[in-house]
Amino acid sequence: MVQHVWERASQSRYLREVIIATDDERIASAARSFSAPARMTRGDHQSGTDRAAEVAATTRADVIVNIQGDEPLIDPGAIDAALLCLLDDPNCPMATLKKKILRESDINSPNVVKVVTDHHGFALYFSRAPIPYPRAEGAIHFKHIGLYVYRRDVLLGYPALKPGPLEQAEKLEQLRALENGIPIRVAETEYDSVGVDTPADLDAVERLFTLTARTCEDV
Repeated sequence: MVQHVWERASQSRYLREVIIATDDERIASAARSFSAPARMTRGDHQSGTDRAAEVAATTRADVIVNIQGDEPLIDPGAIDAALLCLLDDPNCPMATLKKKILRESDINSPNVVKVVTDHHGFALYFSRAPIPYPRAEGAIHFKHIGLYVYRRDVLLGYPALKPGPLEQAEKLEQLRALENGIPIRVAETEYDSVGVDTPADLDAVERLFTLTARTCEDV
């Protein structure tokens, strides 16, 4: 799975290097088996952002992307869309992604994080609740896609920021940025994240890979 993530991320037009960060030697060994650079990190990190910050501190990169290692279908174009928020605007400190929600069940699911943005595309809030609340017909809802792009100084300073009451209530780490006054630009994408958290998720992704392979063969 991690090989799929690394190979697809490596297809990004703008990423110069893709590093696998882990505190598990088994993952590092797997990465080396397909010639991917792996960095061992401390094992006491509370989040993937903390792990990314540790690795970023050892590089000279000015812009860093935190890609989840459990999304083997990650779209290189989606990575580039988020990256361009910072590459095109030197004043943008942080960016992420959103996708229009098409399934009504996702709007009310606490497992699908929603995001609302202002007229300039910056996040106003992230929530597990349905936002905006549909008091009238025609409300549009967006799912938050958990890929993040940071300026170096923002990422290195992130672990030192204190979690606020909103983050603690929603259990959403990205709210820490908003509560500490860090704007987050949100790019829209057609990519819908498919994370692998359970054996059932793995079965679903494997079926998608099989379907894609058959479609390519048919073409």
